[in-house]
Amino acid sequence: MAKYLFLKHYRGAPPMATDVPMSEWAPDDVEAHIQFMGDFADRLVETGEFVDGQALAPDGMWVRHDGAGRPPVTDGPFAETKDLIAGWMVVDVDTEDRAIELAGELSAAPGPDGEPILEWIEVRPFLATPPTPTDVV
Repeated sequence: MAKYLFLKHYRGAPPMATDVPMSEWAPDDVEAHIQFMGDFADRLVETGEFVDGQALAPDGMWVRHDGAGRPPVTDGPFAETKDLIAGWMVVDVDTEDRAIELAGELSAAPGPDGEPILEWIEVRPFLATPPTPTDVV
């Protein structure tokens, strides 16, 4: 089995077929989308393929050590993950093809008027082993 991270991009990826921000959806459409996500995760729990998943709040910041007495937190001016990623899911599947199949299903989550939003899902495999110095050169 191999683990894959699915990143749900609402901005920053090629345009979706239904490119309407969730903040503009009718409450029933938001509820249907959330229900779809829950049902999708529940199905993967039953098959043993679900590891974890979360929606992300729009708030966030960049943090790094800049030395003693320097402010380590900033809010820009670069593109930030909080602007690009709405949520994530980790799956543990037998093949890359299965990861792609599941990401395709996830892409069809309902949006306004129940139409599939056809959002882009970034599929990233977890490293099976840490890279060696010769892998990095």
